[in-house]
Amino acid sequence: MASIFTKIVNGEIPCYKVAEDEQFLAFLDINPTAKGHTLVIPKKEVDYLFDLEDALLADMIVFAKRVAKALDKTMECKRVGVLVVGTEVPHAHIHLIPFQKERQMNISAPKLALSSEEMAEIARRIAAAV
Repeated sequence: MASIFTKIVNGEIPCYKVAEDEQFLAFLDINPTAKGHTLVIPKKEVDYLFDLEDALLADMIVFAKRVAKALDKTMECKRVGVLVVGTEVPHAHIHLIPFQKERQMNISAPKLALSSEEMAEIARRIAAAV
């Protein structure tokens, strides 16, 4: 069965897209720990990040770097953190979290409640900077 991320890639479920190429998609996390919290995924469905082929994993990191630099330009943050947990969805993914305080990197922390308008505006700003 396709993961929720594969359904997003296939356009079956909407997302707040910030970047995309032939291999990868980056979109806002709908349960963010910080404004601009973005997920980077390969379009190919692979459960575990370290099961990706070496070349695909390397390309994913470079793609994530482009997105992180856009986050750094557009979101007020001390740094853009990188987090890989991989148990929430059975599809390899990287969390990019613009943070002021390191506690925002805690994936189990309380989530922000942002309106769809605010999410769309954040996605638009990041996408313009990628």
